[in-house]
Amino acid sequence: MELFDTATVLTRVLTSGVVMSIEKSDRELPGLERLLTKQTGRARAVLLNSRTGALHAALAGQGIGHGGTAVVDDIDDAGRAFLGWLGVTVTADGGPVTYDHVALGPENAGRLPELAARATAPALVVDLTGLGFGPAAAVLTDDELIWARAERLKIFGAHDLRTMWTQEEADLSLVPGVQFNYRLSPLVAACARMALTQAARPAAPSGARS
Repeated sequence: MELFDTATVLTRVLTSGVVMSIEKSDRELPGLERLLTKQTGRARAVLLNSRTGALHAALAGQGIGHGGTAVVDDIDDAGRAFLGWLGVTVTADGGPVTYDHVALGPENAGRLPELAARATAPALVVDLTGLGFGPAAAVLTDDELIWARAERLKIFGAHDLRTMWTQEEADLSLVPGVQFNYRLSPLVAACARMALTQAARPAAPSGARS
């Protein structure tokens, strides 16, 4: 983004007084969720503060944990090491892939709809870190249970971001487990949303006057 656009977004978020992802009045995180679901064609989005957090959420959403196996076509050494730390065996064989992965940067941010259309796994991990505003990622899915499990993973305690204020159980079928602090900052979400929005705009015709 241009420095002016970045400053405008940061000013908007800071003057709102909402800089934590647990604030009920936050609008930046839902805004990025809506944009990602629209661009990927998936029904649900879970925002997280790192690529590894998104990998964890994609697996946990499908009930894959310590002792389980993930079928992955392409994974780097860091991702393999993290899944190994979780106690998950990584293999390239054994059936449909567990999750698809897309890493976005300035060079391909405008191609997210195209890249997402190629994905066939139940969960799509979108790494937003390359946009340049800090570690950020998302898990996109059409499966309500995958979304619910992944959403619960990212915050301390037994409740998710939507039920923590009432302390009422949202879904009795979900068993609370170890919770992590994978929450994404509204500041980073706002900047990522602006970058994706600008990348999706048609390029100005060559020679056009400003």
